Amino acid sequence: MNHPPAATDQPTRIGLVAATAAGRRHARTLADAWPHARVVTADTVADALRAAWAGYDAVVAFLATGAVVRILAPLLGDKRTDPAVVVVDEAARHAIALLGGHAGGGNDLAGRVGALLDANPVVSTATDAAGLPGLDTLGWPVEGAVAAVSRAILDGDPVTLVADATWPLPALPDNVRPAGPPAPAGAPGASGVPAPDGSPAPDRAPGVGAGGGYRLLVTDRVVPLDDRTAVLRPPSLVVGVGASRGVPADEVRGLLARVLAEANLSPASVRHLASADIKADEAGIRAGADALGVPLVTYPAAELAAVDVPHPSEVVRAAVGTPSVAEAASLLGGGAELLVPKTATAMATVAVARHAPRGRLAIVGLGPGAADLRTARAVTELRRAAVVVGLDQYVDQVRDLLRPGTRVLASGLGAEEERARAAVAEATAGHAVALVGSGDAGVYAMASPALEYADERVDVVGVPGVTAALAAGALLGAPLGHDHAYLSLSDLHTPWEVIARRVAAAAEGDFVALLYNPRSRARDWQLGAALEVFAAHRPPDTPVGVVRNASRPGERVHLATLATLDAALVDMYSLVVVGSSQTRIVAGRMVTPRGYRWRP
Repeated sequence: MNHPPAATDQPTRIGLVAATAAGRRHARTLADAWPHARVVTADTVADALRAAWAGYDAVVAFLATGAVVRILAPLLGDKRTDPAVVVVDEAARHAIALLGGHAGGGNDLAGRVGALLDANPVVSTATDAAGLPGLDTLGWPVEGAVAAVSRAILDGDPVTLVADATWPLPALPDNVRPAGPPAPAGAPGASGVPAPDGSPAPDRAPGVGAGGGYRLLVTDRVVPLDDRTAVLRPPSLVVGVGASRGVPADEVRGLLARVLAEANLSPASVRHLASADIKADEAGIRAGADALGVPLVTYPAAELAAVDVPHPSEVVRAAVGTPSVAEAASLLGGGAELLVPKTATAMATVAVARHAPRGRLAIVGLGPGAADLRTARAVTELRRAAVVVGLDQYVDQVRDLLRPGTRVLASGLGAEEERARAAVAEATAGHAVALVGSGDAGVYAMASPALEYADERVDVVGVPGVTAALAAGALLGAPLGHDHAYLSLSDLHTPWEVIARRVAAAAEGDFVALLYNPRSRARDWQLGAALEVFAAHRPPDTPVGVVRNASRPGERVHLATLATLDAALVDMYSLVVVGSSQTRIVAGRMVTPRGYRWRP
């Protein structure tokens, strides 16, 4: 399958404007750190600010807020196209997101400026201040009375959520109530969404709609709008396209627009265009994808030929090796229903399929415990989730980060399998789920048990975390400077005979060994047995480090040797690091040289 190249984060071009020496110093700090930022100069500061506004995607102005407002006020157009503006005071104490907070990325830019200048980011957009997701920040197009519905959500007014299906939305507060269980995605008027002819659905909740309460619709249909209705457009539609060689771009664009309009479907919900591999370079088809602002995904003819379609063609098979291009391409991807059979013009063919929602499972490593060792991406995913699943003590670490309305499924020690199944079940049902674990979720944590059950109906997002090994290594010095092995001494899931063979291999291979789950009240002999194996292959003065509660309250670091370590100091909150034959203690720190020959 030929997907478009993965999108890369293109740096936003940032114009920097300053009026004083102090402002210019701060601007230079940003310019030195960001290759995509430029100091903008002109005859006057006002001219420089206007030039930055016209020529850059974002502006950071080291000026008084009032001055910036007066200069830019006549230039304001549309928040969706105007550049973001951040204002920084003379002393760089505050970075104020003045314009384009959501649409232009001003809120994020204020945070980045604040991080570089040690300034306090000032964000005043209402949803951010209240810890609620902005409707225009979910990554989906949104239409209608966005401001009015957002204000109703903020004010606690009743808002009815009306969706064609369960989509992985972030947590919404309690005043946003579903209209009812989702009906089948193909059913007209499902869950209160108006039918294609615009008539109201029979099961619309009382008082919802024009003249009643507020509504948030999640649908790919074209629906009547009013001053109390906002519409989120989920990426549910895939448009299959076939064409003769040299098809005009206007013909493809015109057919796409006509087919979607006649089916009462919103172009904003088109996920991608799909075709055969041999059409990957067809300019007319690519122009159609560009017109919709979506990628073109192509498939080999053999993969298309395996799809059962209602209108196969032997003529098409003879030409491209598959009896269907448009219908087959629209259906590939799983869980799809053909809404519009192939419709043709002289040189182009189009078909439209609706794809079932895919749940979202973020597997999040929270790090070793300290809040400042938790990654920004982990925080973003926790706030993106509607359901958070995890060990109770780990969930307690992040409750303050969760949005109002987040559903929490916490359980105690020993329920790892149940947590993994619960997280996957919630994601499979279409929800946005965060499954949390300490350290890195892929290291002796929740990623592997969860991914044993997650199938193609779930999009999985892995969020790496600072592992216990890395946190302990940093506290001990540099014990991981050369090859090292991770080993768990818990025989609850792995027979001790297998563990013993792996310990022996690490000892014989002269790896630095990181011993997880080293000792508990019920398992008090395994650590001693493992250390005996290492002692048979290494000198008795080989350094051994024990770190307990790395980065948490009660943190303790203990250095010993293979000959002197007291196993009674070790418990399940500890990580044991056994040095290699080359590891040394240097100034009280455990060091393994990068070159395996130790050089004094």
